[in-house]
Amino acid sequence: MRVMIADSLPDAARSRLQGAGFEVVVEAGLSGDALVDAMARHAPDVLVVRSTKVTAAHFAAAPSVQLVVRAGAGVNTIDIAAASARGVFVTNCPGMNAVAVAELAMGHLLNADRRIADNVADLRAGRWRKKEYGKGRGLKGRTLGVIGVGSIGRAVIARALAFEMQVLAWSPSLDDAAAEVLGVERGASPEAVARRADAVTVHVALTVATRGFIGRAFFEAMRPGAIFVNTSRGEVVDEGALADAVRTSGIRAGLDVFADEPAGDAADGWVCAISDLPGVYGTHHIGASTAEAQDAVAFEACRLIEAWAATGSAPNTVNLARKTHATHLLVARHADRVGVLAGILVQLREARINVQQMENVIFAGAGAAACARIQVGARPDEALLAALRADDAVYDVKLVELPST
Repeated sequence: MRVMIADSLPDAARSRLQGAGFEVVVEAGLSGDALVDAMARHAPDVLVVRSTKVTAAHFAAAPSVQLVVRAGAGVNTIDIAAASARGVFVTNCPGMNAVAVAELAMGHLLNADRRIADNVADLRAGRWRKKEYGKGRGLKGRTLGVIGVGSIGRAVIARALAFEMQVLAWSPSLDDAAAEVLGVERGASPEAVARRADAVTVHVALTVATRGFIGRAFFEAMRPGAIFVNTSRGEVVDEGALADAVRTSGIRAGLDVFADEPAGDAADGWVCAISDLPGVYGTHHIGASTAEAQDAVAFEACRLIEAWAATGSAPNTVNLARKTHATHLLVARHADRVGVLAGILVQLREARINVQQMENVIFAGAGAAACARIQVGARPDEALLAALRADDAVYDVKLVELPST
């Protein structure tokens, strides 16, 4: 089985996969047509990527691909629809880099409050301005708004509480009970959080629903002089609205991500209007880029590949249907014998009934039986059920109507 690694990963990942019996090909740094050519040439079974975009053209070039592992949390760089159309599992490594991103978010928060980067710039220019920079408000007792309480948001909350900050959090899934466990107060909406917070940090995935999610209404709700931190995805934020807030309300921003950032590791001449604004402090999308985080992500990627190879099921798969068109569950207890289950499936096919999901489990002991649980997209009629039961190797057949919701 061939694994193609299309981005930089620690060498230990390749060694581990090779030790597990995989053939490993490393083609780090390729993208676009170059990656298409490489995939067509190597015909991998598994593709591992970090920031590299994977499109329909890549899947078409290598029909052999059965699994794509995103060595990170988000999967917005992968054409999920194209993968699903070809039956390719797409999986990710959520939570492995949570601490690294949370640490950078706290670093941006501290920098925006104490203007550390401005201090350094003036010192390097030979300017001593103690009075100018001795005006930080401090973090203790301040209210931090956290938008999104996944693994990264929770890691930020833990660190903010250690700084003795008050935390006001919002997430679609956060209820009062969960907020109490986290030691935070639940905000009614993102704007409600913005109105009360001295600083806000954003930790939501980029989806259709969250693109531009933090917009003009949010920034208008923020307090003058408040701090805004984004280490999630640049596209989550309306950068024009943020720029206006920086200019008119004195908002200070710490940004690790930008809506139109370069795709590669290096790019000269990149222009970003918002990064030039006084009061905006940018880093180079390095939130997950610590040695500790990269090792954790790489070994999680290896674990996913090994689990998939051993079981045919990929942990953390993001593109399986949450609900199918199944209307009924067919439960057939049968002899564990060659051709029995195939016969059941043939009769379903002849009746033009589609199988949506299926499992077949084997009982222990000599001469053991099996039980097939088959979710189907239409109700088998009584004649078909009778025909299934007529097989001496089929002990019993039951039909269960599935809930419509």
